[in-house]
Amino acid sequence: MRWALVKVCLAVTAMVVVAFAVPLGLVVREMAGDRAFSGAERQAASIGPTLSITTDREQLLRAMAITEPGSKGWMAIHIPATGGQDAQEVGTRRASRADVEATRRIGRAYTAQAAGGSVILQPTALASGDIAIVEVFVPEEDVSHGVATAWLVLAGVGLALIVGSVAVADRLGVRMVRPAQRLAGAAQDLGDGKLGVRVPEEGPPELKSAAVAFNSMADQVVQLLANERELAADLSHRLRTPLTVLRLNAASLGEGPAADQTRAAVEQLEREVDTIIRTAREQRPQTQPATGAGCDASEVIRERMGFWSALAEDEGREVRLAGVDRPVRIPVARPELAAALDALLGNVFRHTPEGTPFSVDVHNGEDAVIVLVSDAGPGIADPEAALARGNSGERTGSTGLGLDIVRRVAESTGGDVRIGYSVLGGTEVRIWLALHGAGRRERRGHRVVRRRKGRRDAVAPDGPPRHRTTPGGPA
Repeated sequence: MRWALVKVCLAVTAMVVVAFAVPLGLVVREMAGDRAFSGAERQAASIGPTLSITTDREQLLRAMAITEPGSKGWMAIHIPATGGQDAQEVGTRRASRADVEATRRIGRAYTAQAAGGSVILQPTALASGDIAIVEVFVPEEDVSHGVATAWLVLAGVGLALIVGSVAVADRLGVRMVRPAQRLAGAAQDLGDGKLGVRVPEEGPPELKSAAVAFNSMADQVVQLLANERELAADLSHRLRTPLTVLRLNAASLGEGPAADQTRAAVEQLEREVDTIIRTAREQRPQTQPATGAGCDASEVIRERMGFWSALAEDEGREVRLAGVDRPVRIPVARPELAAALDALLGNVFRHTPEGTPFSVDVHNGEDAVIVLVSDAGPGIADPEAALARGNSGERTGSTGLGLDIVRRVAESTGGDVRIGYSVLGGTEVRIWLALHGAGRRERRGHRVVRRRKGRRDAVAPDGPPRHRTTPGGPA
């Protein structure tokens, strides 16, 4: 906008300067020519009194010598034959005889071209009644004297006007652009989660109105988020009562692996509810992952698989775990990764028949860590729909939020989640966790194929694996 305004002002000012300076320059040139010819006519008329008295050559030469053109040799007098005297020419003639005779016939001043300039031919009456012609030469430099200087002055004035108008337009542009830039920057900051950003309500009326509307919108966003946090805290707090009853009942189960597992699950659920309440009560919601947050994926996966393996043993499920024999650092907080794994493994137990085997594989690459959760269940009919938040597929016990939790964990690192058909015959969920800020842009167009222990794990970064899916399965 700023440069557009400067360009418009530059074009308009340039057109105005040209429209006025060019005609004015032509007028200056015409005035200089008129001044030179008028002066020559006055000099020619000054010889008239002398010619009316005498035609003596010597006296005429003395009269011519006291004039400026005569002293420079730019004057001549053409006297016709009269009173028994022959025609004579006093001074240096530059005009042609035809021009002289034409002037004598028409009886008025005449301007003719000559070498190096022009001549003024002025008819003057003699005492005898004949017509003598006074010739005054006007050099070309006298005709254009002062024109170049005048044109330079006009060009300087025009250039000064253009520069001044551009400077004024630039200042006006800055006054208009800065509020717009502040508004755009504030919108970017608000999108990045800086909810306290506001815009000064200044500038042109239109931008001032936009700033007022933006500040009002930001206030409403803050209020809506505050209401949402309070609602989440209230709903989580309501879970304390049934959790207390569940903890008391779990305490009466006695001893044994199943009882210990139940009590551990209840304790974990209580911790999760407390975490939700504390997070929801915070004054500033965390919209960005904490700097330096991360965990050892192998350790978290081994821990969670230890929890789920007991239930898998009860249901007769074969479990395979691979790739967790060495530390694998990822930029994901430990609770977030644990919640994502619990969501995926919970889907396996909820949506596949008892006895269905499943596996968890970890592949550690240079720019990403891939976690594959596969099962031999019926598969997922619509993988795209399964990743949509809140899409439960009308299945009992499903809220449609589990895979959305997994997706958000992966996308927080710049990665993604894909659903395909596993080699076990069911669903394969691939979690791509990017390392060192490596995003989807760096992986586009590459296909990673890994072979281990007689099986093939194909990962297509540029799209979900193109495998056949069957109806049903986890969402």
